[in-house]
Amino acid sequence: MNTFVDDASIVKKIWSTTDITLFIFAGAAAEFALNREVDWLYFTGKIPGDPIGRLFSTVKYAQHIIFREEKEAISSIEKINTIHQHVESARGHKISNDGYQDVLYMLIYYSISSFELLERKLSNQEKDEIVRTFARIGRQMHIQDLPADYSEWKEIYANQVIRNLLKSSFTEDLFKQYRKHLGGFRYFLLLDIQRSLLSKHVNSLLALGRPRVVPLLLCVYRKVRRFRLHEQLILMMVPGKFTRQVKEMHHP
Repeated sequence: MNTFVDDASIVKKIWSTTDITLFIFAGAAAEFALNREVDWLYFTGKIPGDPIGRLFSTVKYAQHIIFREEKEAISSIEKINTIHQHVESARGHKISNDGYQDVLYMLIYYSISSFELLERKLSNQEKDEIVRTFARIGRQMHIQDLPADYSEWKEIYANQVIRNLLKSSFTEDLFKQYRKHLGGFRYFLLLDIQRSLLSKHVNSLLALGRPRVVPLLLCVYRKVRRFRLHEQLILMMVPGKFTRQVKEMHHP
């Protein structure tokens, strides 16, 4: 039985690891709050109303695509397409190709930066594989003009974060929602993880500055996670009511 993503793929290693996946979405939460098309989130109101719950819903879809048999994965992508079409129809216009690209490229960037922060540097071959895998998902979503490899993606992404990101009232409101739903300690931790992951341009737009505690904690944390003693630390990153969803993220 063929899965959508090969079993030996670095993408599966990245997305099977709970803390790396949470870091991916911590970074993406910052960058997407700056996107020119972030107003789409407010049309349905689901993400501003329940940002943590929507995070786990998105993770579930992403992991379903990455880990399931090819036919099931494609079916999940088609379901996402249908959901987007319904939202577009209700609003009366389409999400731009740039908007779809931005989300896809964001997931590529934070897959790479999160893995490298917590594990090790990736080879160029592994980075190419990540780009090709997400480009394949993008083609199933009918996204146009996708990169063929890492070097092409890197150039496109660098231009798009300058062209398509800006701080707005939506940005400020989303960060208020993050704080409201996470609480003070977890929000502080979120910001510091974001400082450790974001590109210089994205960081400057949010004026987050340098990371404070994450670099100091990483040396100890990396040693702890080698012996799988870090599960309780992972659970501290999100509110207790999401414990089940956090545990379901791990794919051995």
